[in-house]
Amino acid sequence: MINRRNFLTTVALGTASAAVLAACGQPAPAQTGSASNPVTINYTWWGNDDRAERTRKAIALFESKNPDIKVNGNFTDFAGYWQKRATEAAGGGLPDVMQWDLSYLRDYGQRNQLLDLGTVKINTDAFDKSLLPSGQIRGKTYGIPTSTNAFAVYYDPAKLASLGIAEPDGTWTYKEYNAFLAEVGAKSNGALFGGTDYTGIWWMFNIWLRQNNIEAFTEDGKLGFSKDDLKKWWNQTAALRGTPAIVSEERVTQLAPKSPFGSNVSATESTWDNFMAAYLGDSGAKELKLVPVPSDDKDNLGLFLKPSMLMVASAKTKYKDAAARFIDFMVNDPEVGQIFKTSRGVPASKTQRDGTTFEGTDKLVVDYEKSIEKYLKDAPEPPIVGFGTLETSFKRISSDLNFGKVTVDGAADAWFKEAEDLIKQNS
Repeated sequence: MINRRNFLTTVALGTASAAVLAACGQPAPAQTGSASNPVTINYTWWGNDDRAERTRKAIALFESKNPDIKVNGNFTDFAGYWQKRATEAAGGGLPDVMQWDLSYLRDYGQRNQLLDLGTVKINTDAFDKSLLPSGQIRGKTYGIPTSTNAFAVYYDPAKLASLGIAEPDGTWTYKEYNAFLAEVGAKSNGALFGGTDYTGIWWMFNIWLRQNNIEAFTEDGKLGFSKDDLKKWWNQTAALRGTPAIVSEERVTQLAPKSPFGSNVSATESTWDNFMAAYLGDSGAKELKLVPVPSDDKDNLGLFLKPSMLMVASAKTKYKDAAARFIDFMVNDPEVGQIFKTSRGVPASKTQRDGTTFEGTDKLVVDYEKSIEKYLKDAPEPPIVGFGTLETSFKRISSDLNFGKVTVDGAADAWFKEAEDLIKQNS
């Protein structure tokens, strides 16, 4: 793995060497290498050990098919990932290629820190045209989706059976969902929580807004919902906090970096469907199932396919062609699809999707996305500048609410102040 100090040192030495060569009338480093003298590009991603193992297999496959390019890969957890990127961006040293999240695309793209991928050769013919705009800003393509995912409620059928609780079919209101969480906690005598506090998840709030035909953000980059909307949302689970229905924040903190669901502490979890492989690996469960999130409008579940992640490149990479070839390979190659299955989400490229065999739990994820097709709305465009910060503060303030450090009114006031200050700062 390459740390920041070594990375910046490498960049500095490389820059110095190039300057010396130029002064002596020698050519600058080539855009591409050869089998005997390959170029090296740095690639970074977030994830757990399962994703790391799969990614390393994909890198090895790429290198075997592209002997003129070496890929130096490293990864970290999601929170630490963005701290590192911010530090590198401030120092002008982002890695050549990066796994990316939609929440941060506008921040870095509008600041000209990401490469316009429309200027290099990446085949997007096999992508659904309605999905590609999620990686575009002001007509330029900064990110290529690797895969799609949708929000769902995971549950462990074995745990429910042991408690004598019927499996949910996903046609539930929020009141019914809350009752289900409470039933799990009660019947297990507190040995198993129903789930985590779903109101602390920004994307669940976003879905609830969509269910109520409310925009999260307006076209001019302002908040599309009111403080009262947020209070109503955070009050959804007010009666469940401090009970066996939902995991306490103290317990969540103790279990990190694993989730309560992956740690077999809760019977359900509301999150993206591409977490299936990670949850199975963490929990050791024989089987996990997916159903839609609750909604008080049976005809509007507020669901959409979101790029589970994107591939981007640094605007300052010295190896644009090599970076483009690696991105093209990671999003289109069928053998890469076979390596990742649905652990990154359902492959966004039809070429990769058609070349991948989905069985068992992977088929469950693909089938789930097919089952909700009639409820799906358009994929969201990249959120406003600073959204990653707002999402983090949403989680932090929700955590304080769960801890009992703040009231619902106080939480809404605090988040709105941070949001309005950030929007003013970036407007």
